[in-house]
Amino acid sequence: MRVAVIGGGPRGASAVERLLANWPAASKAGLGELEITVFDPFTPGSGRVWRPEQPREFLMNTPCLYPTLIPSEPDVAPPRVGGSFHEWLERRGAEADLTPDERAEAAALTSADYPPRALYGRYLAHTFAAVVAAAPEGATVEHIALEVVRLGRTPHGWAVTTADGHARQADAVVLALGHVPARPNRAQRDFVDAAARLGLTYLPPAAPADVDWDVLPAGRTVLVRGMGLNFFDVMVRLTKGRGGRFKEGPEGLEYVPSGREPRLAAASRRGVPYRGKAELGAYYAPGVRLRWFTREAALAPRAAGVTPSFDADFWPLLHRDTLWAYYSTLARSESGAVGHGFLDELQAALETPGAGWEARAERVVVAGVARDRRLDLRGLGAPLAGRHFVNRSELDAHVLAYLEDDAAGSARGEDDPVKMAIAALHRGRAVLKEVVADGGITEESWVAGLRGWFEGLVEGLASGPPAIRIQQLAALIRAGVVSTVGPEPRFAVDRGAGCFVAESPWVGGRPVYAAAMVEALAPANVVAAADSPLLTGLLADGLARPKYLAGADGVPRPASGLDVTAPPYRPLDVNGHAVPGVYVLGLQLSAVQWGTAIAAEAHPFGATGETNDGAAYPSGQRTLRDADAIARAILGLSQGLAH
Repeated sequence: MRVAVIGGGPRGASAVERLLANWPAASKAGLGELEITVFDPFTPGSGRVWRPEQPREFLMNTPCLYPTLIPSEPDVAPPRVGGSFHEWLERRGAEADLTPDERAEAAALTSADYPPRALYGRYLAHTFAAVVAAAPEGATVEHIALEVVRLGRTPHGWAVTTADGHARQADAVVLALGHVPARPNRAQRDFVDAAARLGLTYLPPAAPADVDWDVLPAGRTVLVRGMGLNFFDVMVRLTKGRGGRFKEGPEGLEYVPSGREPRLAAASRRGVPYRGKAELGAYYAPGVRLRWFTREAALAPRAAGVTPSFDADFWPLLHRDTLWAYYSTLARSESGAVGHGFLDELQAALETPGAGWEARAERVVVAGVARDRRLDLRGLGAPLAGRHFVNRSELDAHVLAYLEDDAAGSARGEDDPVKMAIAALHRGRAVLKEVVADGGITEESWVAGLRGWFEGLVEGLASGPPAIRIQQLAALIRAGVVSTVGPEPRFAVDRGAGCFVAESPWVGGRPVYAAAMVEALAPANVVAAADSPLLTGLLADGLARPKYLAGADGVPRPASGLDVTAPPYRPLDVNGHAVPGVYVLGLQLSAVQWGTAIAAEAHPFGATGETNDGAAYPSGQRTLRDADAIARAILGLSQGLAH
């Protein structure tokens, strides 16, 4: 049995680990030998995104306690070796080839700290090597450090062609491609062309570790479009990465410039960055439990044979939990902000059946909560909406106050009402990942609700950086190294002035002019726009197609991911037929799963399959269960309970 795993990042490594874990059962059933070939130009395990050679300034967006390559659920084949990232850290990567600096770095991290991505890459590479070294008898793993550029049918299976033109045979193929480059959109192509004509510097969307940041000159203005997670990588690489340093001062964190920094002018649709994560010591806030949007409630429509709507069936439940988390925290931490008996009245309102609950809850809040302490959920998602600023100095002062308030809220942790409202959304997201997968909601509500408005809201609130990054950004604004452009920015090229220009309709004064511009955005995870010879070839040959989803007008439009069968996922060809022997794992499942970019979550499962503390959700290890299902399908084994 020859299996090609295309992509050697975490998902490809999971496919290998699951194939080896399931192989003893398959070999007992009479299969002779298993030959696995992993194709990736980078080190398998870490792959491109997590490669250990990247700058140490780039941090993970999850704490050490969260990620794992190795499953812990009892209904999959037991792993042969390895454990979670945190377990690996506790052993200090005992068998890994770590430098003294890396060992010191590992020793200094607590379970709640946010580690360098490079160190997580060490864990992934080391764990993959340990998995391969512990391969059972009759199974071998080979790594070919080349990109796969084509996949074609043969009379006996598949031909996997690499960039050197060599083709290798495979009986089964796992597409674990991870993040792939994307072709620039029209606006980005125009900027590329203008930069070439005018001698400007334009850096299109890319993984931060792939960018040559040295091309940006010191002391000059650089426009940065996007204030999500990639923005913080840009920010820290061009400041601390150029010799600047942060220090504690009498009024908080201060930045000491090196003199080699550019001046960053940051812009995004909301005008402010993602909110920082609360300092909790845990991934989920221990004090926040979902009372209405429980797994049982969310799964009930499917059990009844009904396809629910996100807006009509799920959001009203999660909205209740968000309101309760906010106001119960407010009553506990600021008792003077609410009236006597307020929580009892609010609970009764939230338990009102039907559509009247929201109006009743609003009346209770208006009567029982001081105006300036009421939750404005829409305002949290767009804090500058409707505001005008005389100039960018006034804007920056407002943004700085916003950042300082956000950092203070993160420091308060479970005593901060806003952060606990976000914590409820964060827990709800874990339930949603499970219940919306594989056609769990109507196509219209997937397009218009889940992906249309909720995803942007919850990402801006719950997917933000570690709190230290918010403190650092505030320090950089105070130091004059970073400024902002304002909400709903417009970008153009002023050919007369020979530079990029950006301005916000809500901010007066002069626009921002710059000879350099950075897209602080990840490449679009859209298969039809992928700059990948393999994906392009699969689509052109009719061996795969994008999934189409119908919006509110009923017109089907291409979604971001591939069209696939039910798990274990096989791509559908141009005629809608399942492609035999090929399986899809990871990001290219984004049209049938939500949140595919999030790593697998380490949880302490007990023998019954329930988590020991009730804090984790089955969606946390979904990608590992998908890998297990694919492995069992390839090896001809019956599927476990999870599949």
